[in-house]
Amino acid sequence: MEKQSAITQREKEAVPVKSLPGSDLLERVRELSNAIAHRAFELFDGRGRADGHDLGDWFRAESEFLHPVHVDLAESADAFTVHAEVPGFSAKELEVGVEPHRLTISGKRESSEEHTGEKAIYKEQCSNQICRAIDLPAEVDTSKVTATLKNGVLELSMPKAAKAMKVQIAERAA
Repeated sequence: MEKQSAITQREKEAVPVKSLPGSDLLERVRELSNAIAHRAFELFDGRGRADGHDLGDWFRAESEFLHPVHVDLAESADAFTVHAEVPGFSAKELEVGVEPHRLTISGKRESSEEHTGEKAIYKEQCSNQICRAIDLPAEVDTSKVTATLKNGVLELSMPKAAKAMKVQIAERAA
């Protein structure tokens, strides 16, 4: 029983948050798209290059590379709170990028396992990637965003940016 309580009550890990320029996100999406296209071609080639299954090959390749990130976005008067399910990922494997109107969560983890038997040796490799971009309904203060990871749930707190204020100009005699 003591071991179970130690496992379920893991401490929160801080996840680094950084401001990302739009070009970084575009480059990541471009790399991912190229990898999916390459895998879709491998599937096409493996089927003897028979036409008519283009979308099926693409969707299968996409599902091998990307796994969905389920997200809950809540808004209060002064902040947004995001809960994202990222099971199996550590804080080191996740990258959180925040722009004034966009949140990007991405991560990549790789594992390999080698098994030996009497006559056979085989090696398994697994790569999981997640990528999710969310447009925010209001501007956030990117310098005050905090992110923590606990039990496979990434929690972000994003304070809203202060609204622009109108300033009255008083006339003075010269």
